[in-house]
Amino acid sequence: MSASTNQNLRLHSGFFHPTLRKWQSRLTSPSLDSLIYPLFVTDSDTPLVEQIESLPGQKRYSVDVLVDLLRPLVEKGLKSVILFGVINRLTKTADALSADSDENPVVKVIPILRKSFPDLLICCDLCLCAYTSHGHCGIFSEDPNSNESYIDNQKSIDRITEVALKYAQSGAHVVAPSDMMDGRVGAIKQKLIVNGLGSRVAVMAYSAKFASSFYGPFRDAAKSAPSFGDRSTYQLPCTSAGLAMRALKRDVDEGADVIMIKPGMPYLDIVRSARDRFPDMPVAVYQVSGEYAMLMHAVNKGTFDLEKAVMESLIAFHRAGADIVISYFVPFLLDKL
Repeated sequence: MSASTNQNLRLHSGFFHPTLRKWQSRLTSPSLDSLIYPLFVTDSDTPLVEQIESLPGQKRYSVDVLVDLLRPLVEKGLKSVILFGVINRLTKTADALSADSDENPVVKVIPILRKSFPDLLICCDLCLCAYTSHGHCGIFSEDPNSNESYIDNQKSIDRITEVALKYAQSGAHVVAPSDMMDGRVGAIKQKLIVNGLGSRVAVMAYSAKFASSFYGPFRDAAKSAPSFGDRSTYQLPCTSAGLAMRALKRDVDEGADVIMIKPGMPYLDIVRSARDRFPDMPVAVYQVSGEYAMLMHAVNKGTFDLEKAVMESLIAFHRAGADIVISYFVPFLLDKL
């Protein structure tokens, strides 16, 4: 029996937590159970709440203020968050040395959130781009024949699995690889299994992640823009539905507990295809920073009503087949659902 088949048969990681169990039931309409709130956590060594100019209403938070931010949201019914680390004080290196440092803000805040909010599902975005000196999602090697650098898939996977293990050992319930390296889901699952965490940490894979112009505000928020080139060699071309389905199947075959499509609204056809092709899988969609910013800017200009527009977007995601929606609108929605 192959390693990937073994991983496919390990199901406990997909339902060990109450919110994960909800995700295993088809969530066909907007609800508190279906929402994940993205949070940017910084390595500031003093209390910090920093406005993100390109994402109206969204902020970066230092570790020591996050509990106070989340407490009223949890009391309103917040079920899940996904954490993104942002570093200023720590060093960015070619091999993302700070990604799994004990001083990494995500690593530091996970146990605090676990203790403060025992029922909150804690997901961690898993990528190297915010911690590499070049801003790309993997590790580079040099081609001896051309002296040109390229993303080394295996070196990148090796590093990403180390970071995944650190997040898991710190108490993350879910790790969410967003790097789009081939084979990383299977490698992460195997790393968790051999370290005794295979049934206690889920993998939510950014499976169909497109090279999109809608990520601009996020890269500002996470300070993760590439210093050269772009990510088109490892994120999906927007024209290729077939390649997206192959990427989704790859991650399902490697044992992903949840598959994700990103961005959301421009790729509803992919969400529907994923639901039809993988009816037994929880399907997530990320309403990305550009989608959020467009709606907010339009609302601020008086173009339409915020509540109606946001609810319509959520209904569209669920109608297309999504169970789970990652959205910056979650605090607003906690008062509406």
